[in-house]
Amino acid sequence: MYKIKLDIFEGPLDLLLYLVKKEHVNICDIPIVNITEQYLKYLELMKLLDLNIAGDFLVMAATLINIKSKMLLPQEKSEEEPEEEDPRSELVQRLLEYQKFKEVANELRDKEENRQKVFVRPRDKQLQDQPPEVYFEASVFDLISAFSKALKQVPKEVFYQVIKDEFTVEEKIHQLLHMLVKKPQVGLFELFNSAKSKLEIVAYFLAVLELIRLKEIVVMQEQTFDNIVLFLNRDNVAPIAKDERESAQQ
Repeated sequence: MYKIKLDIFEGPLDLLLYLVKKEHVNICDIPIVNITEQYLKYLELMKLLDLNIAGDFLVMAATLINIKSKMLLPQEKSEEEPEEEDPRSELVQRLLEYQKFKEVANELRDKEENRQKVFVRPRDKQLQDQPPEVYFEASVFDLISAFSKALKQVPKEVFYQVIKDEFTVEEKIHQLLHMLVKKPQVGLFELFNSAKSKLEIVAYFLAVLELIRLKEIVVMQEQTFDNIVLFLNRDNVAPIAKDERESAQQ
């Protein structure tokens, strides 16, 4: 199995914030049962993909399960005893602080990128006519969510521990780069729909993660939780040999 280290992306608090937004719930009143179930499902998908899950993800899972168990216990009210603190309060405080930190970090990163132009959009005329704010960067959890939806649309079959040779991640990386040479952008669901089996979807998904890690592609969305679009990061991708470029454009 082709292994990807998840710690190059986001951590457990990022996943929680993603789930809170995805479920459209109040961060100060988290439905802990539902969020815990969703969180554990994402962890299962990460394990299925053989992602190198950091210990922090497992610690957060244990924290959520502990809070869930406390909230499911019947509360005995007594006039003499003070009301117990909400078991979610510490977690909510951590999330609020982290959200503020992330917003500031994102703002500083955007300013740095605009100043130094580290990341530029593809120079294709089709994209030049669009305002810069049309797309924004998708997270790894958006990718995992899209991956989960794609799996449900494929007829049920048994998963194997190892991806077969005809669906190697290295091959899919090569195919995806040549797709992006032919056209300026590729929709993630378009990519998954072209797959013939769940194993091929897995290979494509891991190829996308690896290309993101190498900063050879960028993944963007028009709206939150919308379809994900892949673009070639032309300022960072390794040059394709002339004969390969010509064959790709035929």
